[in-house]
Amino acid sequence: MKGHFATLILMSVLGSSTHAAEKLAGIGPSFKGPVGLQLYSLRAEFTRNVPAALEKVKSYGIKYVETAGTYGLSPTRFRDMLKSNGLEPVSGHFPYERYRDDLDALVAEAKVMGLKYAGNAWITHKDAFDEQEAREAAAVFNRAGKVLKNQGIKFFYHVHGFEFQPYQDGTLLDLLMRETDPVLVHYQMDVFWIVFPGQDPVKLLEKYKGRWELMHLKDMRKGLKTGELTGKTDVTNDVALGIGQMDWPAILKAAKKAGIKWYFIEDESPTAADQIPQSLKFLETVKF
Repeated sequence: MKGHFATLILMSVLGSSTHAAEKLAGIGPSFKGPVGLQLYSLRAEFTRNVPAALEKVKSYGIKYVETAGTYGLSPTRFRDMLKSNGLEPVSGHFPYERYRDDLDALVAEAKVMGLKYAGNAWITHKDAFDEQEAREAAAVFNRAGKVLKNQGIKFFYHVHGFEFQPYQDGTLLDLLMRETDPVLVHYQMDVFWIVFPGQDPVKLLEKYKGRWELMHLKDMRKGLKTGELTGKTDVTNDVALGIGQMDWPAILKAAKKAGIKWYFIEDESPTAADQIPQSLKFLETVKF
């Protein structure tokens, strides 16, 4: 009987250790997260085989995820598949047109998914992003933020780089920040899409402290030219965290000080499946 109890205790300890290890993926002595994965990183895998892709995400030891579509499945079905793999959908990206023209259905979907945040990562625009498009987007975001807030969900905009077009004594991002209600509209900093247009993530975290609540952790190939305002570049320019040109100790320190609440690894590279574990390992060892 004593041996039986000892076995049960050992199994319980081992089980708890395994569970803790799964929760702590990407967490180290300096970086405390919480960190998850933007599932778009594995879009090719999800398009081919959703169950296998979810197993892959689970294998990383990741608990939290950010969605970008449901790959032909109903929101209910996709949510259930996530949860059956121990994955919690925290945040989701939805197209700009849906916020503008299909808001009620979008909100219902976000509720079904159990999201804490619903956001947008690309304002539809022609040629170079301009003032009129920025003001129109601000109105769409304020309305969406109000409706979502009434349902207990926070709205955010993921900055993509084209918003740094010059405007008055600053940029169109400054205009978006001014024209959106801080109570209703939050922001997600994708570090890649801040550095690629030639901006400083540390300075922007400081300048708009309290507005940024989420962050995409994404590194950039060394030697890649910056200063372009297209919001587009070849996906092979995404590299594992820590081997690119980002100053992660400075960025993560500033993010913590600015009050970032959620971090998501996003890797758009064709080799993302192999790079994601490298990025998690980097976060576990980075010091700041």
